[in-house]
Amino acid sequence: MKFVKNFNNNAALVEDDQQTEWIVIGKGVGFGKHRGDEIDLAKIERRFKAADQEETVLNTATQLSPEIVEVVNRVEKLVKDQLSRSFTDYQYLSLADHIDFAIKRTRDGINLDSATVSWETNRLFPKEYAVAKEALMLINGMTGAGLDEGEAVMLTQHFVNLESNGTTIQDTMKISRLIKGIIDIVQYQYQIQLDPDSFNFTRFIGHLRAFMIRQLTNSKVNGQALDQSLMMVIQEKYPDAVACVDRIAVFLKNQMGWDLSPDERVFLILHVWRVTNYQEEQ
Repeated sequence: MKFVKNFNNNAALVEDDQQTEWIVIGKGVGFGKHRGDEIDLAKIERRFKAADQEETVLNTATQLSPEIVEVVNRVEKLVKDQLSRSFTDYQYLSLADHIDFAIKRTRDGINLDSATVSWETNRLFPKEYAVAKEALMLINGMTGAGLDEGEAVMLTQHFVNLESNGTTIQDTMKISRLIKGIIDIVQYQYQIQLDPDSFNFTRFIGHLRAFMIRQLTNSKVNGQALDQSLMMVIQEKYPDAVACVDRIAVFLKNQMGWDLSPDERVFLILHVWRVTNYQEEQ
């Protein structure tokens, strides 16, 4: 790879043998280089194809400090090891930008109170939240920034978003808010507290997330529609779950303008029945 220009000592524009331009990041990767000089590949910690990135993304990539790059690389490895998930270039830069801003904000004495949201996040996404808390300890240990425990909530959203193809962090936060609203409806309707550690609760959350991602990305489920007679049997057999799903349908319509298809109603009725029937047997 040959040097084209410097953004700073730690970020440079380079060109490969096929004349494709890349933004490369690494400590001292562009220091003292002139156009046409060979780049030390060992110094490159992350690379992004310049033509594929938006201007705001490029700005983030070129302004990252070596400290942040090292921290994000460690967090990325942690997530891959613990959750078996990988970051796209955009997701990597989004996380880097968040961590960088969180550190700057904390050093300026500005902390966000996320105690209530923290409990909800832990309940909805326990695996991701556990890794987020570990990542927070790693960030504080490497930087001495003293980030508040509430930052684990935002890190959780980033980690959840790795499995949400075509959605943004804002979408993931919206999904979390909607799922909380639906959980509240179910618990109120049945006058119970759902067990967040149960298998049925995990399946229920997974179903809701998948449905919401399809709605946000305008995706459709392939396959034949359910038989109408089956729908009628299910609605007759589970009247309480039907009433609960009716409330959920109104909630989704009011909040997002979404309409439940007949098939989606049936699957949601079954999930509501499973998650509440298990609770009532305890």
